[in-house]
Amino acid sequence: MAAPTCRVPRLWFWGSGQGLGSHLRLVSWPFCTAAAASKPLVAQELAERLRAQKQEQKAKKVPVLTDPVQRRVQELVRFTQQLQRVHPNVLAKALSRGIVHQDKDLVVINKPYGLPVHGGPGVQLCISDVLPILAKMLYGHKAEPLHLCHRLDKETTGVMVLAREKEVAHQVQELFRTRQVAKKYWAITVHVPVPAAGVVDIPIIEKEVTGQQQHHKMTLSPSYRMDNGKVVKVRSSRNAHVAVTQYQVLSSTVSSALLELQPVTGVKHQLRVHLSFGLDCPILGDHKYSDWNRLAPQKLSVGTLKKLGLPQSKARHLPLHLHARQLVLPALGSRKEELSLVCRLPRYFVRSLSRLGLEMPSQDPNKEDKTGPLGIQ
Repeated sequence: MAAPTCRVPRLWFWGSGQGLGSHLRLVSWPFCTAAAASKPLVAQELAERLRAQKQEQKAKKVPVLTDPVQRRVQELVRFTQQLQRVHPNVLAKALSRGIVHQDKDLVVINKPYGLPVHGGPGVQLCISDVLPILAKMLYGHKAEPLHLCHRLDKETTGVMVLAREKEVAHQVQELFRTRQVAKKYWAITVHVPVPAAGVVDIPIIEKEVTGQQQHHKMTLSPSYRMDNGKVVKVRSSRNAHVAVTQYQVLSSTVSSALLELQPVTGVKHQLRVHLSFGLDCPILGDHKYSDWNRLAPQKLSVGTLKKLGLPQSKARHLPLHLHARQLVLPALGSRKEELSLVCRLPRYFVRSLSRLGLEMPSQDPNKEDKTGPLGIQ
C-alpha cells in the first residue's frame, strides 16, 4: 500500500511592502491527504478524549444502594471484575499485604475471593502469574519466583502455602499427597446437617449433566444402595475417587449452620459435593452444586433472603462461603516443630454470619478483616 503523501500548493498574492510599491509574494503550505491525516493522536487530543469518556461515565452513575448487604454484593461483583484487569504489580502488592506467615522456606498468604490459582480459558490474571513479582517484592530483584505447594478453587478463600525453593515445594506437595497436612475449612450452609457431627465417606466421580445446559459436575458414586429396605453393596466405578470428609456444626439456626470441615482426602470439589449431595446442605453461594440438573443461581428460602437483605434475583451475586481456615504442617527440614497456619475470615463471611444469626466459636474469636479495596475477600 502506498505511503500517505503530502502536496505543497503554492499561491501568489499581492502584498504591500514598506515602500510605496507593491510586490508579488510566493506562499506555500503543506496539504496532507486523508491517509496522512490518520496519524496517532497527539497528547492533547488523547487527554480531551479521556476527559470526555470520564464525563460520560459520570453521567451514567450507578444508583446508590442504601442496604449495606446489597452494597457489599455490588462491591464484591466489582472487585472480582477488577481482579482480572488489575496490573500484576498491584495484585502482587495486595497479596503481600495478606501474608500470614513468612520464614526462610515458606510464604503463606490469605488467598482472596474470586482469584484463580492457575491460568486457563478466559483467565487474564492468576496467582501463578504474579509469583515472580511477589518474590522480588519480598526478597529483592534477584529473587527466584515463588512456587505453589497446593491449590484452592477460585471462589475459596484462606490459607495458601508458597515455597521459596522448588525442592521445598516438592516436599510440601508430598505432605499433602500423603495426607500428612491437617486441613480445616469453615463453611456456611443452607440447612443444618443431621447428625450435628459425623463423617461422609462416599466416593466421588465426574459425570456429564445432560439437558438444556450440557456440562460436567462432580457427583456421588455410592458403594451401597437400598434394595427393599436392605443395604446392598454395588459395584464401584473405576473412575470414582475415594472421598472422606469429617464435619462438625459450630453454630446453627433453624435454616442455616456454620460448619467446620476436615477433608481426609483431596478430591476436586469434595467439600461442596459431600455437603450438597451427601448431607443436603449446600454451601451458601454455591451456584454450581445447589442443583444437579442445571447451572443456575442458588435458590434460597424467603426467610434466608430476608435475613440477608437480598431479593432472589440478586442471589446470583452471593460469593461462595467456603474458607480454608487452618493448615497444620508437620516438621519439615530445619523446622523441628509443626507449623499451625490460621487465616481470619473474609469480611463478607463475617457479615453473613451476623445476618444469619450464627455465632463464632467463643474459643476462636475472629475480628473482621479490614483489608483494603484490592485485598477484599
